Amino acid sequence: MTDGTLGTIDGRSALVFERLLAHPIERVWRAVSDPTELGHWFPATVDWLPEAGEVLQALGMTGEVTEVEPPRLLAWVFAGDSYRFELTAEDDGCRLVFTHVFDNRDLAAQIATGWASYLSRLEPLLAGHPVSEDLAHESWAELHERYAERFGVDPPRAAGSPPPCGQRRTELTEPFRRCLRYLRRLPAVPQWRRSGS
Repeated sequence: MTDGTLGTIDGRSALVFERLLAHPIERVWRAVSDPTELGHWFPATVDWLPEAGEVLQALGMTGEVTEVEPPRLLAWVFAGDSYRFELTAEDDGCRLVFTHVFDNRDLAAQIATGWASYLSRLEPLLAGHPVSEDLAHESWAELHERYAERFGVDPPRAAGSPPPCGQRRTELTEPFRRCLRYLRRLPAVPQWRRSGS
């Protein structure tokens, strides 16, 4: 399964992504837990060990690593949302299940599109062929619209606001890419840091 599914966990919205990766569980564990590896595919650089109880800080928000069981489980909370990587060894590699639990169901299509784009970078990284963030986001508009339709959600638009993602793609693509290139040149954007570091 490659698409995210939307459900509910403890009364909150939950997106679940599952990937069967053709790599050993130990290699996948490094990719989801090591700060250097995360920097190649994850949406933010994460400065963690990781250890249960470790406090994370970024952009004025805090979080905490809640569970670590190498090489099978890594969970944390950040800014009120819960995140979880669960890894299971399989005959032909490793099954990764990523779960993100959050409150605002209206944002499910946007969140799912973001995670699908970032997770699409993981397999190529494991195979030794990293994919750029620009390339991973090329199908953002179409993917967002597919999730919005499938989930039946999308944030409400105020009168006079721009059309939903995808309807102005040709106008927004190049400015969006220029913005991404600019942001990548800035130091530590965004970077989760351990408390006290």
